[in-house]
Amino acid sequence: MTIGSGAVVGIFILATGAALMAAGATWKGRAVRPLFPKRARAVAERASARALLRAADVAIACARGAAAPGEPAIVTVDDVVRVAREHFGQVDVERPRAAAALRRQYERGACAADCMTDAYG
Repeated sequence: MTIGSGAVVGIFILATGAALMAAGATWKGRAVRPLFPKRARAVAERASARALLRAADVAIACARGAAAPGEPAIVTVDDVVRVAREHFGQVDVERPRAAAALRRQYERGACAADCMTDAYG
């Protein structure tokens, strides 16, 4: 009994697909986590910076929500540090980085009209 060329091609494609699935199952998640330590640190730093900017946004929104009508919202650097720790799990937030994030979001969001902050002090 002879195997036709179409069957050989089919078996080859099937074996290649099985090998790719096995490799994908073994290396699951490699595309998300960088392989090299230097690159992993850079990715972690960028993620931390984004989380800190989001924490500043949340702190500004909370301060605006807590302010009485006609009163300015008071946003402190400590508020940003607290939100970063409680909501984003960042335990090692430095005050200068939190102040820089608050200044950036304060200026980007046009908060000078209805907010006050200690980030410039």
